[in-house]
Amino acid sequence: MEYKFTQDNFEAEVMKSDVPVLIDFYADWCGPCKMMGPVVDEIAKEFDGKFKVGKVNVDESPDLAAKYNVMSIPFFAFIKNGELADSEIGAVPKDRLVQKLQGLA
Repeated sequence: MEYKFTQDNFEAEVMKSDVPVLIDFYADWCGPCKMMGPVVDEIAKEFDGKFKVGKVNVDESPDLAAKYNVMSIPFFAFIKNGELADSEIGAVPKDRLVQKLQGLA
């Protein structure tokens, strides 16, 4: 299941998550973000229950984007125990995202 993270649910869903979290920072107008959308959705379905995978719309949640110094999108943040453990910028292969996520397990 793919989550939609917002300022309202971020603390509970991400910071206090008992499993590693992959956050896709994106915008509706971003071409590479649209390309990565189905990839992130696949990862969410494949690893449901093992990891939490979700999105943050940078236009709707600029404070969350600022918190992680998101300067370019798509920006992928890998969170473990409430801390930024790794990140990736741009349209990247699914394998790279999965490998980083599994590295947090």
